[in-house]
Amino acid sequence: MITGTTRGLGQSLAEALAEAGAAVVALDRSDNPHLASFCTSLGTSFKRIQTDLQKISQKDAERVIHSILDEYSHIDILVNNAGISRRGDVDKFAEEDWLDVLNVNLTAPFYLSRAVSQPFMAQRSGKIINVASMLSFQGGTRVPSYASSKHGIAGLTKSFAIALGPYGINVNALAPGFMDTDLNQLLKNDPERNASILKRIPMGRWGRGDDLKGALIFLASSMSDYVNGAIIPVDGGWLTT
Repeated sequence: MITGTTRGLGQSLAEALAEAGAAVVALDRSDNPHLASFCTSLGTSFKRIQTDLQKISQKDAERVIHSILDEYSHIDILVNNAGISRRGDVDKFAEEDWLDVLNVNLTAPFYLSRAVSQPFMAQRSGKIINVASMLSFQGGTRVPSYASSKHGIAGLTKSFAIALGPYGINVNALAPGFMDTDLNQLLKNDPERNASILKRIPMGRWGRGDDLKGALIFLASSMSDYVNGAIIPVDGGWLTT
């Protein structure tokens, strides 16, 4: 299972899972014909379940899990990738922008992780992989809801790792750096901001979706069976400077 696959990092992460041989179930509001054809071209299964993560409830999440179990009999991996951001000064930040971001970035992963934990505990195995951020460690600029949600994802990852570890379940997170996605186009299009970002990244470039694939497959595979509660930066060295 993976959320937010219609474009950007989510599409790359879903492709990585398909390339590794996984059957992919995407939870999205809209379809991605490219991803569907990509998966089927590799001979692996692809299914989309239309899901509005801004409005998802715990019961909705449980229904999604049951529908997947009815078709596939088991679930091995949940990737909570979907994320949105809204910008604004903290003293004028709209309540709607606060709630929308928290719902998609933090509440939906909580509901889905809690729902999938039941079959995971029963089979005594499973991988939950959350997509955190550099802003799980830093405050960010004019993105109070996004930074708060990504700090929350770090806490969610650690708390679930503690609770589910005894059942053989691994809960970890990837923390992408500045990635070349639609979410960051305003920053890339600002010459001064773009230059300052690149100056701080030791690798000297923006990240790409493919840069996350190796870390994802590591966390999704048996190679990471003793890695639990980790937040792994994939940021070109940004956090080291």
